[in-house]
Amino acid sequence: MLQLYMQKSFSKLGLFNELPHLGFRDPPVEKPFILILTKIKMDARSYSSFSILLFIATIIASYYHSAEAAMSKGSFEDNFSIMWSEDHFTTSTDGQIWYLSLDNDTGCGFQTKQRYRFGWFSMKLKLVGGDSAGVVTAYYMCTENGAGPTRDELDFEFLGNRTGQPYLIQTNVYKNGTGNREMRHMLWFDPTEDYHTYSILWNNHQIVFFVDRVPIRVFKNNDKPNNFFPNEKPMYLFSSVWNADEWATRGGLEKTNWKLAPFVSSYKDFSVDACQWEDPFPKCVSTTTKNWWDQYDSWHLSGDQKMDYAWVQRNLVIYDYCNDSERFPILPEECSLSPWE
Repeated sequence: MLQLYMQKSFSKLGLFNELPHLGFRDPPVEKPFILILTKIKMDARSYSSFSILLFIATIIASYYHSAEAAMSKGSFEDNFSIMWSEDHFTTSTDGQIWYLSLDNDTGCGFQTKQRYRFGWFSMKLKLVGGDSAGVVTAYYMCTENGAGPTRDELDFEFLGNRTGQPYLIQTNVYKNGTGNREMRHMLWFDPTEDYHTYSILWNNHQIVFFVDRVPIRVFKNNDKPNNFFPNEKPMYLFSSVWNADEWATRGGLEKTNWKLAPFVSSYKDFSVDACQWEDPFPKCVSTTTKNWWDQYDSWHLSGDQKMDYAWVQRNLVIYDYCNDSERFPILPEECSLSPWE
């Protein structure tokens, strides 16, 4: 449906055949239109006009507006509890946008009321703008509230920077308290100017980190007992904003400028399609093809997703622990698993 919408819009300009593969299957996700503006090869004849780019942006914005208008949205209280510093948390008047703030006294965080084992988890974030050096916005899943010694965890961490320098996004995977599986990426947009969608697909075969529905990291299972793939414990979803200027920006060389506080990150449109945990265990705990996120097509990237993933690997990866032979003279077992299969 989205492809048809775009085709009708661009056919008048003769642009549709020039668009790259958008990299999504149906259902249930939006196509990563943000990559259109980044990945189109701008030849002088077809794409030199700013008016064409403005037209593309208008079409995208109007589509999302119409699509989001039909979404059902719960309030913050329906899904989350505040972990600490309630006075640093506010919402919009309609309860649909949530704000976390950090000052020199404390940050703030929240977590889902429910635990989940496998599924699709998604939220839109707008990050701290301006000089955000030292500030980390964390958006992650974890088996417990705290850095326990046996926790499983899936991390998005957004590392602030000085004004004019790009944000970096760090992902990590923990099993039984062991992480050290960091990857860092640049983004192809400014995450402080507008809301962007950050999602995790988690099943027994792979964990995929998405940005605006673009797969940026694929973490595979080898389908046998191991010490690297978290697949046994249910997790909550968390987010927080906190000070990490001892390591977050240029290895700790850039410190947080508290004169610019408070530092505020904002959230909206939480979406979850997952197996909700119920003690002692839910009916959906076993692998089942009743859910799209646990069907065969979700066990690996689609052909179009592989094209987007390849583009990310070529252009945006800053650090990959699987390529760090100095840190890991013997590479971890999971590094031998292909994300393409």
